[in-house]
Amino acid sequence: MISSVSLQSLWMSFAVIVVSEIGDKTFLIAAVMAMTNPRLVIFFAAISALGVMTVLSALFGHFLPNVLSKEYTQFAAAGLFIVFGFKMLWDGYHMDDTEGNDELEEVSAELIAKEKEGKDEADRERDDLMEAGGVTAAQKKDLATLDRLKSGAQNIANYFFSAVFIQTFVLTFLAEWGDRSQIATIALAGAEDFWWVTIGSLIGHALCSAVAVIGGRLLASKISVRTVTIVGAVIFIICGIYSFYVNYYKLNEE
Repeated sequence: MISSVSLQSLWMSFAVIVVSEIGDKTFLIAAVMAMTNPRLVIFFAAISALGVMTVLSALFGHFLPNVLSKEYTQFAAAGLFIVFGFKMLWDGYHMDDTEGNDELEEVSAELIAKEKEGKDEADRERDDLMEAGGVTAAQKKDLATLDRLKSGAQNIANYFFSAVFIQTFVLTFLAEWGDRSQIATIALAGAEDFWWVTIGSLIGHALCSAVAVIGGRLLASKISVRTVTIVGAVIFIICGIYSFYVNYYKLNEE
């Protein structure tokens, strides 16, 4: 049977991830990539990147009490949540209602630019080859055949570490690095139960990634990022105050 401490770690990590990730850059990357690529590929790429980042963050937080005492770690985590909460509250208060749409368009433009850059590079390489030594008709035919084979191989490998998978994985991993949710996972893993924090965070990431690839663009254009940020700020502050209370109560009992 799951103890109350385990349940606390589970719901806190899950709630923090959900309010941090909905409408965030990693969410928007998955939403935009899923518009022109297989949703299953994008989902597994995104959740793989977020899963690796979650485990690394949780491990870092888990070993943090070896440097600081468990009590200091717990109070530091609670304080960090409150600071994050007020920072989000400030950002949300000064945020424009169209902030979500602007960020969505920005992510879309970045991804289109990266895709165009890749295609232009491939075209330049082919043009250089054609101009370099007077390519014969047989060689042109071989190039065309090679292109068809390459296209077929890419389609077959689409679900197994394709270029799209790798691109989504790298973009998501880099976007998550240093993000609120990563730091929150480190703080929670240091203060709460490591395994349940990891599980709760992974479930939260999986839910957000699923929502992103299924209807993320529509949701991102409809929801108010300002409202989500303010609600998230309140949850962060509540979690921080609750952690302070529980840790203070435990300390006095001892």
